[in-house]
Amino acid sequence: MSGILEGKRILITGVLMESSIAFHAAKLAQEQGAEIILTAWPRPTLTERIAKKLPKPENVKVLELDVSNDEHLARLEEQVREHLGDRIDGIVHSIGFAPQDALGGNFLNTPFESVATAMHVSAFSLKSLTMALLPLMSEGGSVVGLTFDAKFAWPQYDWMGPAKAALEATNRYMARDLGKQDIRCNLVSAGPLGSMAAKSIPGFGELASVWDSRSPLEWDLSDPEPAGKAIVALLSDWFPKTTGEIIHVDGGLHAIGA
Repeated sequence: MSGILEGKRILITGVLMESSIAFHAAKLAQEQGAEIILTAWPRPTLTERIAKKLPKPENVKVLELDVSNDEHLARLEEQVREHLGDRIDGIVHSIGFAPQDALGGNFLNTPFESVATAMHVSAFSLKSLTMALLPLMSEGGSVVGLTFDAKFAWPQYDWMGPAKAALEATNRYMARDLGKQDIRCNLVSAGPLGSMAAKSIPGFGELASVWDSRSPLEWDLSDPEPAGKAIVALLSDWFPKTTGEIIHVDGGLHAIGA
């Protein structure tokens, strides 16, 4: 029985370590029949080492890509063509960054330069990455990004909160403008995980502890596979008319009040 991504070609960003959601999305995508290509920044060699732990490591190319660098974006289409051919079917945007002075309880004192960096890398890049690869999506496809529920003000999360709110709005506008090309744009809102991105947030434990008392389903900080499964499902043809959506993979906490 073939997998739900059989024959599809997917570009995946953000594979930094085995505990990352992006790694599990890549692993599951291969297991479900997809051919994948990875991008990495600032250490492609790290991603190359992690890629060796995928089910089919011999078939994986890692491209250097800084999504805030116009030159990197300009060359991306040709690089992907070289390794995957003239078509891709999906993009996984697993990219987020904020300078340290934009996190950890410093919200009121963060300078605009740091806020601008967070917005550029974490939100605007969803649009710029998709547009860089749009010529390869002439047959339609699926763009899936990762968010952390931006309806709330979270402890320690500070300017990454507004950046994720911008990402969520960007996703809706992309869904509006790319639907006519049969391109679906959706986000997965995952609960907290012990990933590299999480470890960069000062006081992450305080944020994650909210799940201990409020999540209807038991939440495991060490298990990124549920979020990876949601990404793969959205990349597949099983959500053909779903776009502009945010799928919560957070143990149900988003539905619970105080």
